[in-house]
Amino acid sequence: MYVLKSFICNALVRHCCNVNALGTHLAVRFKATCPVEVSHLDHLVLTVKSVPDTINFYTSVLGMEVVTFKGNRKALGFGKQKFNLHQLGKEFEPKAKRPTSGSADLCLITKTPLTAVAAHLKVCGVEIEEGPVQRSGAVGPITSLYFRDPDHNLIEVSNYNQSAPDGSS
Repeated sequence: MYVLKSFICNALVRHCCNVNALGTHLAVRFKATCPVEVSHLDHLVLTVKSVPDTINFYTSVLGMEVVTFKGNRKALGFGKQKFNLHQLGKEFEPKAKRPTSGSADLCLITKTPLTAVAAHLKVCGVEIEEGPVQRSGAVGPITSLYFRDPDHNLIEVSNYNQSAPDGSS
């Protein structure tokens, strides 16, 4: 059964995908003939040990806004998306198969120069694990700093190195 599913999936990928070079970056983009077209990320869920500690970190270190919604649930808003917060052991249904704190690896784009980000992290007592380093972003090359949140999720804060297709730089 797995072999058949794999064959069908690979055939669909060959039918639905274009492989394009984006500078020195290789990008796979789906053709318009695919039945599903995802336009953007609305939210993702972070399972955390302490909702208040997480809120404090993301608001003071990354300038996110607290969003309260149905049933006094909490989220962290930024741009046109948000991180919904689930307290470990008290998750909302439906949920991930194995909700775990500290398992996320997130890349956040900012227009704030990374020198200013690094200075702010130092003031906040947040240790930079790596960076600035060159990486590949979704739409082009980025420069990134890496650090951890209170649950030890890996947080990457990045600037695009050149003007990106969406107008950011």
